[in-house]
Amino acid sequence: MDRKLKLKRGWFGDTVSYVYLTILAIIAMFPMVWILLTSVKGKGEMMGDPTAFLPKSLTLDNYRTVIQQLGFGGNVVNSIIVAMSTTLIAILISALGAYGVVRFFPKFGKLMTRVLITTYMFPPILLAVPYSIIMGKVNLMNSRVGLVIVYLSFSVPYAIWLLVGFFQTVPLEIEEAARVDGANKLQVFGKVVLPIVAPGLVAVAIYTFINAWNEFLYSLILMNSSDKMTVAVALKSLEGQEVMDWGVMMAASSMVVIPSVIFFMLIQKKIAGGLASGSIK
Repeated sequence: MDRKLKLKRGWFGDTVSYVYLTILAIIAMFPMVWILLTSVKGKGEMMGDPTAFLPKSLTLDNYRTVIQQLGFGGNVVNSIIVAMSTTLIAILISALGAYGVVRFFPKFGKLMTRVLITTYMFPPILLAVPYSIIMGKVNLMNSRVGLVIVYLSFSVPYAIWLLVGFFQTVPLEIEEAARVDGANKLQVFGKVVLPIVAPGLVAVAIYTFINAWNEFLYSLILMNSSDKMTVAVALKSLEGQEVMDWGVMMAASSMVVIPSVIFFMLIQKKIAGGLASGSIK
C-alpha cells in the first residue's frame, strides 16, 4: 500500500514539475516567437492590427529590405567572424593558462586567478579612451583584429579563472598513467585532460561568444565604417530613422538572436558528452 502511495505521489510530483517547467519555457520563448512572427508580417498588417499574434499572410519583404537595402547581412558576417575568432582564441589561451596555473604554480594559483579577475572591477566605459588611444597608435582602429584583441582582454581573464576550478578536478595520477603509456605532454593535455574539462570549455565558449556577439560599446567606438559594423551597432542604427519600421526592426532583431541561439543549441550537447568521455578516459 505504501509503495502504491509513493508511486502516486511520484507521478503527481513529476506531472506538476513538467507542467511548471513547460509554462516557464513558454514564457521564456514567447518574446523570440513574437519577434519571428512579427518579422514575416506585411506592413499593412502591422499598421492595421499591431497586437495580433499570428500573421494573416507570410512575407519575407522585411528580410529582403534588411539584407538587400540595409546590407545587414554583411554586419552579421562581421559579428560571426569577430565572435568566433574571439571564442576560439580565448579557449586556446585560457585552457593553456589555467592548466599552467594548476600544474606549475599550485601555491600561487589562487592569488594569480584573483589578480586576473580584478580586471572586471573596471567598467567598460572607463577603459574606452585608453583602448581607443592604444588601437589608434598601433593602426588597429576600424579593424576586426583590434576589436578581437579588445574582447580577448576581457574574456580571457574570466575564462582562466573559470577553468582553473575545472583543471583542479583532474587527478594527477591520470596524467602520470598516460605518460607511462608513452604520451608526451601535448598528447596528455589534448587527449586526456581536455576531454575531462570539456564542460568548462563549453561554458567558456558560450560566455565568450554571446558577450562578443552582443557587445556594443567598443564596436561603436572602434568601428567607423558601416561595412565593418557588428550587428549590435547596426541594429541600434535602425532606431535613428524618422519613421520606425517595426517589421524591418523585428527582421533585423531575429537575425541577431537566431545565431546565438543556434550556437548554444549546437554546443550544449558537448557538456554531457565531455563528462562521459572524461570519465571513460
